[in-house]
Amino acid sequence: MHSGPLPQAAAVSEAAPTMERMSTRLRIASVNVNGVRAAYRKGMGEWLESRDVDILALQEVRASTEDLQGLLGDEWDLLHDAATAKGRAGVAIASRHKAHIHRVAIGEDDFDTAGRWLEADYEVGGRVVTIVSAYVHSGEAGTEKQVAKMQFLEGMQHRLPEIAKHSELAAVMGDLNVGHRQLDIRNWKGNVKKAGFLPEERAYFDRWLAPQGEQVECADGTTGVGLGWVDVGRRWAGEVDGPYTWWSNRGKAFDTDTGWRIDYQLATPALAEGVTAYAVDRASAWDTRWSDHAPVVVDYTV
Repeated sequence: MHSGPLPQAAAVSEAAPTMERMSTRLRIASVNVNGVRAAYRKGMGEWLESRDVDILALQEVRASTEDLQGLLGDEWDLLHDAATAKGRAGVAIASRHKAHIHRVAIGEDDFDTAGRWLEADYEVGGRVVTIVSAYVHSGEAGTEKQVAKMQFLEGMQHRLPEIAKHSELAAVMGDLNVGHRQLDIRNWKGNVKKAGFLPEERAYFDRWLAPQGEQVECADGTTGVGLGWVDVGRRWAGEVDGPYTWWSNRGKAFDTDTGWRIDYQLATPALAEGVTAYAVDRASAWDTRWSDHAPVVVDYTV
């Protein structure tokens, strides 16, 4: 449980100094399961079997470690950080690779982030890859819920540079509960004063995703310094609406694709350069969904 600066990732020796290191495909999926037991009852297991995933980041698990391991099976190396309140939140990382370090908690020592932040280091292809499963508060403008959300985003602001220093191959992923740009929300005009699209929330993403060290004008009118992280989904999709990852259960939001892109994989530049595929696994129909979020699946070469 380490909330201070991270140690530098140890270098992993090559098999032989004269041999060229072989690249490895690493498929990473991230999804808010909205309760993993319910998701499995609705078909999550079948999706996972078909996707050949190497590392799986989960948010809003809302189950015990024993329940989660029982659903996934013993072939997965599992890390799980449950929320303080039973049946709430919860983040996990399941992997085909053995984790050799893991860390939880960000922000001030008295700020409860249990069930919302989980970091793990993996050795992949002779290199250290750091993965974070994150579940940002949904918030509610003008309430204590929003105060907690802003505290969490501020904690991420301080943590991201530490992670990048620790490992040049790192990805922070999950339900970050903010639509960064107008392209990320179909009905952005109706949400400019609501949690999830508030200028002060989006300003954090402006800073995180601007080139490292560059001054950036932020959505809330402030200026900041870029941290250099890469929004893999936006880089891959380009300047298009979405692709959305969450749809309200109200009305026909899913059928009309009136969604939000709030599930991300944010990568360090070195890891982002190795992206070979990006997909949002949107269900074929409303009644075939096993979560109100769609998985975000990315292939990296490391």
